[in-house]
Amino acid sequence: MSIPYFYEPSIVAGQTSFTLNEISSKHCVQVLRMQENQRVDITNGVGYLFEANILSAHKKNTIVQIQSEKYIAPAAQKITLGIGLLKNLTRLEWLLEKATEMGIYEIMPLICEHTLFEKFKLERFQNILQSAMIQSQQVWLPLLGTPVKFKEAIQDQKQAQKLIAHCEAGDKLDIKKIEASTDCLLLIGPEGDFSQAEIELALSHHFQAIHLGPTRLRTETAALFALSVLKKF
Repeated sequence: MSIPYFYEPSIVAGQTSFTLNEISSKHCVQVLRMQENQRVDITNGVGYLFEANILSAHKKNTIVQIQSEKYIAPAAQKITLGIGLLKNLTRLEWLLEKATEMGIYEIMPLICEHTLFEKFKLERFQNILQSAMIQSQQVWLPLLGTPVKFKEAIQDQKQAQKLIAHCEAGDKLDIKKIEASTDCLLLIGPEGDFSQAEIELALSHHFQAIHLGPTRLRTETAALFALSVLKKF
């Protein structure tokens, strides 16, 4: 049986005991049926992994004793995904989950000319990222920004490598022939792709146009395919 894994953003290095929040406590006691002296692992989402034993099992405030702590440095490669918001929230949520499992560094939601969406549910999306981090047993929670207009998003980006994937005709590099940088910004458009004006604006800001193969991919498929090619494991 795998050791239960919890996300507690308020836990810090040097603590000898800690009280799980009510959500974690309820899951620990009522769902997992855990009891005193059983082992749990905890991360704060900023690099620390804590091994702990349960001192007091309670559905609202389970207390654990910290046995050891370890800091795990972030991955050397940092990929930021600029993603055009999707009208279909189920697909967007699926993308957020899978990108987190793959170790994305940052997700930048984009409002593009062809963007159609009703509401950006920041709290729900954060919860999806947290659950995916826990499920994949990582210690770094991806950064998630609030939606930003495309023009504003690309103006002051300082990444060493800036890529934009689009379906329009023009000179584009095959993503499989690109040597991924340790600091990369990848832009993927919404349903309907980026507009011609947006593509030209990105190119004027030193973005490299890329193509992802002979077939036209959905936004979420394109993003995960590109990440799988660029990501160094």
